[in-house]
Amino acid sequence: MRREWLLVLLALALAGAAAGVVYLSRPTTLTVAVGPRDGPEASLIEAYGNALARGREDVRLRIVPYDDVRDSAEAMQAGKADLAVVRPDVFLPDNGLTLAILHDEALVIASPDAADIDSFSDLARKRLGIVVRHSADLPFLSNLLSFYDFSPVQGEAAPSPSSQFPQGQVVLVPLKVGDVTAAVAEKRVDAVAVIANPGSKAAAATVRAVELGSPDKKISLVSVPDGEAILQRFPELQSVTIPAGTFGGRPKRPEEDVKTVGASYRLMARGAVSRVAVASATQHLFEWRSKLASIAPIAKLMKAPEFDTTVAATSARLPNHPGAVDYFEREQQTFLDRYEDYIYLFAFFGGTIGSGIAWIGQRLARQRRERIDVVLDRLVELMREVRQAKTKADLDAVAVESDDLVADVVHYARERTIDHRTLSALILAIDAVHAAILDGRRQLGPDEPPLERGGETPARARARTARLLAMRVTAAE
Repeated sequence: MRREWLLVLLALALAGAAAGVVYLSRPTTLTVAVGPRDGPEASLIEAYGNALARGREDVRLRIVPYDDVRDSAEAMQAGKADLAVVRPDVFLPDNGLTLAILHDEALVIASPDAADIDSFSDLARKRLGIVVRHSADLPFLSNLLSFYDFSPVQGEAAPSPSSQFPQGQVVLVPLKVGDVTAAVAEKRVDAVAVIANPGSKAAAATVRAVELGSPDKKISLVSVPDGEAILQRFPELQSVTIPAGTFGGRPKRPEEDVKTVGASYRLMARGAVSRVAVASATQHLFEWRSKLASIAPIAKLMKAPEFDTTVAATSARLPNHPGAVDYFEREQQTFLDRYEDYIYLFAFFGGTIGSGIAWIGQRLARQRRERIDVVLDRLVELMREVRQAKTKADLDAVAVESDDLVADVVHYARERTIDHRTLSALILAIDAVHAAILDGRRQLGPDEPPLERGGETPARARARTARLLAMRVTAAE
């Protein structure tokens, strides 16, 4: 092989290695389906995506808005998105694994003390007003009523004795927040429910409106005590505890912790998404919570899924993504962890390939030496033939052949490198042949050989050519 080709191959190898490093270190872009497009979750994800881009992090987001949270979940199930905002009780994609709980929403039911409703089972034959904030709120409440064998019936907010309702029937009355106080004061509803985060303005406004409509301004929060049993039937829901004093006041509201059930808005990822990318996305999401909260206040409500062990995390009712678990368990993979198998295979096979290349190089070098050896051997034979020559014609034939050998060596040296030892042997052999030819000519007759241009004899010209060859090869090296 020529030295130039070796340099070219080395340059190509370095370029390939550089391209591999650039490819492995480029940021991973994840497509995120967000619904609803005007919801607080959309604001949070947009702020997060912008922060990742500004920070030039290894993960970037491409946000695709949808009209509803069902649409975003279906997009992920269809493989159109890597991440999605999902409300499991609305639609749970079968390929979705949780990264983070963006916020919880609990069933908050407030009732005037005069209505004597303390537990969810006391709603039989009552009128329950509901502040609908999402299309899934009514199905959520209907499923919960069916667990207690209640028959939900939608009706108008009209005052009527509860004795007129059949046993086990609950009348659901859709309300707006602004209508709650009047509906409670006029006894058109016996209690009011809202599905919202207990610390949100929507929940606080609903509780306050019920309090204002109560005759003695005293209310109680209705508990759902059978949360664990409910989750067995509806695993998409979750048990929620409303801490005492959540809604403030004197005395505090509620006076004690209230158990209820609720739903969650989750950021989920397809199981096929790289756990390294998911771990990085989860890490930045929680580390930048304070930064994101200044733009999207809902970031304050984010939390990690609850689990005790890694096994519990991946086998929960709503399983978590292994990449998110890596971050929560502080077991994120380093570069070597991720590519150690490839590095080992490259080292193993690279050594084998290198040995093969070295063997091929040795074979080629041996072939080059064999060709030079043939020339050297022939030059030695020519010296013997000169000594045995009987006529000038024989000497001329040897001279012609030696010239051909010199020309062949010159062409060979222009294409390949000859080591100094071999080159010295060639020069000695050529000089010896030329000296032998001169001796033979002197022995065969007194005639002077014809002069070449410049007054040199052919023998001296050939010797000068050999020395020039040696100088040229030495300068090239």
